[in-house]
Amino acid sequence: MQGFFRSYLSVYRPLIHALNELLQPCELSYSLWQVMVYAKEHTRASLVEISQYYGIEKPGVTRRVQRLEELGYLTCAPGNDRREKSLVLTELGMRVYSECRAKITALEERVTAGIGPGPLERTVAVFGQLLGNLK
Repeated sequence: MQGFFRSYLSVYRPLIHALNELLQPCELSYSLWQVMVYAKEHTRASLVEISQYYGIEKPGVTRRVQRLEELGYLTCAPGNDRREKSLVLTELGMRVYSECRAKITALEERVTAGIGPGPLERTVAVFGQLLGNLK
């Protein structure tokens, strides 16, 4: 079984490196990208929700959000609770998201070339089960 996790890590590290290179022209990293994805998929996302979803400490999410605000990709609006911010992609953030999403999709297609949908779907299911077991 040790070979499974070793194999996973041998793919994970080069993939994150490739993603960071791909995102760098937009001054993004994979960790910043994660926040953008969450904000895109969840209207009015909060720092707490992002922190819980990715299992990241709230100060780490706060730093990422601040950087995305500096870049003009994200804006914070008051949430239902005054202490909680609600995060929304700006118009520029939406354009950058679309541009990066297209590049990431091309990378995903290149990396999974020659692998049929069945094995990929089973792999996604296995990763979901692994995550559930870890939690």
